[in-house]
Amino acid sequence: MRILITGGSGQLGREWVSFLNRKEVEFISLPSADLDVTDHADTNRVLSNLRPDLIINCAAYTKVDQAEDEPEKAFQVNEKAVGNLAKYCAQKKIKILHFSTDYVFPGTKEDMEKFPEGYTEDHPTKPINVYGSSKLAGEKAIQDSGCNYLLIRVSWLCGKYGSNFVKTMLKLAEDRDTLKVVNDQFGCPTFAKNVVENCWQLIEGNEEGVFHLTSKGKITWYDFASEIFKQAGVDINLEPVDSSAFPTKAKRPAFSLLSTEKIANISGVSLIEWEEGLKSMLAELKV
Repeated sequence: MRILITGGSGQLGREWVSFLNRKEVEFISLPSADLDVTDHADTNRVLSNLRPDLIINCAAYTKVDQAEDEPEKAFQVNEKAVGNLAKYCAQKKIKILHFSTDYVFPGTKEDMEKFPEGYTEDHPTKPINVYGSSKLAGEKAIQDSGCNYLLIRVSWLCGKYGSNFVKTMLKLAEDRDTLKVVNDQFGCPTFAKNVVENCWQLIEGNEEGVFHLTSKGKITWYDFASEIFKQAGVDINLEPVDSSAFPTKAKRPAFSLLSTEKIANISGVSLIEWEEGLKSMLAELKV
């Protein structure tokens, strides 16, 4: 099997490279600098030359607030480019593995009460910001293409590569004695290493369709920060605050929990407690 990773220089892309280097499998990883997925003609030329059996699409526009000011760019990457990859997969009868987000759901406090175990894969979508809308459009582009696909929704993604909440907290703590952290947004972290390991089980099991993949648990960002500093042995004063203390251009969901009941029943899949995922990540960062 020949695998192509798009967006190979990002958080998930680099995690895939690290994982596949330990497998006896042929793969090529192309960072956005080498393959601009929004250039459809060039993308089709590259795909025709490489002739992959599987595309793992890690290319994405992820600047949530900036998307409000440049929606065309967000949709160009998260919808149109995805649709182009999916059409190629449909024509060549190969599979695409694509990553989406909890932001496709409305994330209301009412939903937190109605769905305490989180949103299921078939729950009605209703994004509240441009980023979420662009990711949902990408999902629909894949589903409308007729290709064989694995569509994985994750939330609060963290890993040893790239930028994420864990790294931000540790960096801020280097020169601050006190940090204010939001305590009214609920969800659960997803750790990139666990994502890749479980997605590989889905690939080997020839699974297809939509799956939610996160760690176990339900916490706030404040809870997450508290555990980060506890495990890292950092002495800092944390102050829980409401979201209103940090106004953002893009609205954020109050509830981002994804139900993992479906994927938990797949053979070989191993879901971890979020504290365990954090411990593993900090060990990789040598913290």
